[in-house]
Amino acid sequence: MNAPEAERAARWWHALPDGRIQCDLCPRDCQLHEGQRGACFVRRMRGGAMRLTTWGRSSGFCLDPIEKKPLNHFYPGSAVLSFGTAGCNLACRFCQNWDISRAKDSDRLMDSASPESIAEAARRCGADSVAYTYNDPVIFAEYAIDTALACRERGVRNVAVTAAYIHPEPARAFFAVMDAANVDLKAFTEDFYNKLCAARLSPVLDRLAWIHHETDCWLEITTLLIPGHNDGAAEIGRLAAWVARELGPEVPLHFTAFHPDWKMTDTPPTPPQTLRHARRIAQDAGLRHVYTGNVRDSEGATTCCARCHAALIVRDGYAIPRYELTADGRCPHCQTPLAGHFGPCLGRGGQAFGERRVPVRLS
Repeated sequence: MNAPEAERAARWWHALPDGRIQCDLCPRDCQLHEGQRGACFVRRMRGGAMRLTTWGRSSGFCLDPIEKKPLNHFYPGSAVLSFGTAGCNLACRFCQNWDISRAKDSDRLMDSASPESIAEAARRCGADSVAYTYNDPVIFAEYAIDTALACRERGVRNVAVTAAYIHPEPARAFFAVMDAANVDLKAFTEDFYNKLCAARLSPVLDRLAWIHHETDCWLEITTLLIPGHNDGAAEIGRLAAWVARELGPEVPLHFTAFHPDWKMTDTPPTPPQTLRHARRIAQDAGLRHVYTGNVRDSEGATTCCARCHAALIVRDGYAIPRYELTADGRCPHCQTPLAGHFGPCLGRGGQAFGERRVPVRLS
């Protein structure tokens, strides 16, 4: 599939009086001349209109455990078919997927796939859902929405892994077809977002509150803790207090470990004790489901009943050695419902997908 064939008319833009167009997808509000691309690199002006240059093209497909997104309260143990494209509308200096998100080369897009073929592949592979991930799916929203609709027609769920840096109007269209989302809340200061992501915090907080209160999309949040930048106890306390106050105590919050990458190779990895301390701070702020990630931490990966504190879902990495929820998602000891979405079994066939990560070729 060559580049022109991959292009599709894009939504969410308007013409400017000087002949340029403005992208209305995200708060960057890129203003483009003919032939120029936006900061995300995948949306450009061609023929006087906005075009999406990565429709139907992917950087690859993999079958993952749903916990890898991470989503711990959305059909635990199930398999998810994951894919992304290229580019990103943020410029995070610490990006852990920089070879994809910062790519400006169509060679990164090695797999071509229609929305229908992705949905069929998910069914064929036994995946309960499709995840739009690796780079931020909001920049290929048209392709993601088309794929999500094809998935829904076939009984396959949709999951977004995103920084939620998106304007309200496209957000309404995008999240209307998503069944779950893990939103990457990078930090809790405007200074961090401005200096390390070339973005702003306030639009992300607005989208988080809107997703939780105004949509049917299940929400979990992840914050990557970077030593010396966003791992201070005071900032973590403010972040957790905001989640508890504005979203409620049942929204799961994941603290994950940073490893040196992209333009922050001189920053050390996150010590496991930092994650455990952050978890305690968030729990003290009233959050009931706080997790640690990118480290082996059984206590920080276990889902407990919010009322009697019984261990309901015990995780060892991405494996689930013990699962004690009732068929309707309740604690078997006190009958308290667990916040989230749960089935009568672990994935299709009653078995957890586990540690595996299986590459999938669609073409």
